[in-house]
Amino acid sequence: MLNSQRIFVDAVKRYCSEHGIAVEVRSEGWLIVMRPGPNAHARRTRYTFGYDVGLNSAIAHRIANDKSATAEVLTLSGVACIPHTLFLNPRLNAHASPQGSWRTILTLLDEHPAGVVVKPNEGTSGKSVFLATNRPALELAVDRVFASSPGLAISPFVEIDDEVRVILIDETPAVVYRKDRPSVTGDGERSLLELALAATAPARRSTVLPGLLADFARADLDAIVPHGQRRLLNWRHNLDSGATPELLDESEIRQACVTLAISAARAIGIRFASIDVIRSGGRWHVLEVNSGVMMEALSRLHPELAQATYSAALDKVFGEE
Repeated sequence: MLNSQRIFVDAVKRYCSEHGIAVEVRSEGWLIVMRPGPNAHARRTRYTFGYDVGLNSAIAHRIANDKSATAEVLTLSGVACIPHTLFLNPRLNAHASPQGSWRTILTLLDEHPAGVVVKPNEGTSGKSVFLATNRPALELAVDRVFASSPGLAISPFVEIDDEVRVILIDETPAVVYRKDRPSVTGDGERSLLELALAATAPARRSTVLPGLLADFARADLDAIVPHGQRRLLNWRHNLDSGATPELLDESEIRQACVTLAISAARAIGIRFASIDVIRSGGRWHVLEVNSGVMMEALSRLHPELAQATYSAALDKVFGEE
């Protein structure tokens, strides 16, 4: 079983045990077969695949899994979002524009002097996500993404004041939390790298330090941080890059995020999803919609909340005969 799947798999197994459902884990945890027993209310065999419990339609899943398609649908529906422009890998020359895409890619960089974010058009967890602020960096980022992906999405880089994840089940918020990026405060004596090492627990260094080393020049890492100055260690808000989840209580911010997330879910027609919304320039926008709901980082702090969320989704699955 893959370590990255363990929380989800354990949650499904626990739910099935509590509801008299026979469970069979296949394909190293990617496929789970759930067969209700003779005394169970449900009768049909159900499946999970990856982090998908089976509530979402195929088209909603495909749109949410495609960053550029998600942005297109949300824009057409009048939902504020961060635009993502699709570019196909040149190896797919039968489907790519005959004029090529490099000139258009360069135009996007010219239009956004603060930089652009280059990422695989499909995928989660912040893997292979690069910030490019000049042409050489952009060329390197595009080359790296195309090395392993059939398509990439480019979005403008925006300064994010807040990023919040909303997990919805049929438009009901099951979990709402802020993603807090790792940071340090200078003491006037130690360098940024020394502060980062001191502030990061050994168990988290493998997630925090790679982003730090990739995003900062050696001179910046070695420079003494002035006393009282706060420095973020990563421009990404991804939990896999070291951000930590902080549950949001009832507030105007929470309500604004939930309202926007519900609008996004309605536009796509998705039932169970985690929706990332960001505040930039005083406005909230949808950043991404994920049809596979991952809660590994959340479960380390709030295991029962993660279990309750997966259980509520599975209640919906087995309640539909």
